[in-house]
Amino acid sequence: MTKTNLIWLAAALGLTGLLLWLARPPQPDPGQMASIKIPALSMTARQGQQKFLANCAVCHGQNATGTKQGPPLVHSIYRPAHHADASFYRAVQLGVRAHHWGFGNMPPISGVTREDVTLIIRYIRELQRANGIY
Repeated sequence: MTKTNLIWLAAALGLTGLLLWLARPPQPDPGQMASIKIPALSMTARQGQQKFLANCAVCHGQNATGTKQGPPLVHSIYRPAHHADASFYRAVQLGVRAHHWGFGNMPPISGVTREDVTLIIRYIRELQRANGIY
């Protein structure tokens, strides 16, 4: 291998490393979502809150503010324009490959019905709206 080829190879590897570093998933700021506004929830959202606490809170936090195991859902990344309701249905049914955060993949959640997810989504969306996420 010539000296010129080695220089090009080193430059390509350096550029690849830089691009991978720039494309890394954002990590939540633990203090960023430590405090959120909890609105007066609709009856439907209160039902969703119960389903959320039973099935989602262990990873996504009691008020969807995240934990060390899962990302906050009261976050602009999960606004309806970026993650439509369909993405929540899919995530629960099929799981989801990590793509925004470094928490790892989310497995499918068994025992949670489509109706349960509808209620959970309502809860999350009401929390998001109360915190300026539309």
